[in-house]
Amino acid sequence: MARLRFSSGSRFEEEIGYSRAVIDGDWIFVSGTTGFDYATMTIEPGVIEQCDQAFRNIEAALRQANGRMDDIVRANFILPDRADWPPCWPVVKKWLGRVRPASTMIVAGLQAPEMRIEIEVTARLRRREGDK
Repeated sequence: MARLRFSSGSRFEEEIGYSRAVIDGDWIFVSGTTGFDYATMTIEPGVIEQCDQAFRNIEAALRQANGRMDDIVRANFILPDRADWPPCWPVVKKWLGRVRPASTMIVAGLQAPEMRIEIEVTARLRRREGDK
């Protein structure tokens, strides 16, 4: 299978030179995704809202690659302030509680000061009922 690249339409992808997601074989690699609403290129100030938007962005990227949230096997969470992590737990559980991927939380600076969380996931496509 050829390697395929997918874009969210974010100007950052073109300016920096990366893809929102890359599919290689059965694997989907979704780049670190922040809480920007790519349609409006705006970002909410709250970490909870950013976390939820990041997951919506990830879900959209996975859909482009014919994947879904249930295919996620690994998640990395990057936050500049470790105090912002516990408030995100209910959002993470809402999106990943059923899948329960392996995950890591890292405290590190992000690209811009308004960014409060970045989420990167790896997914593996599985054969689904009705697939040939």
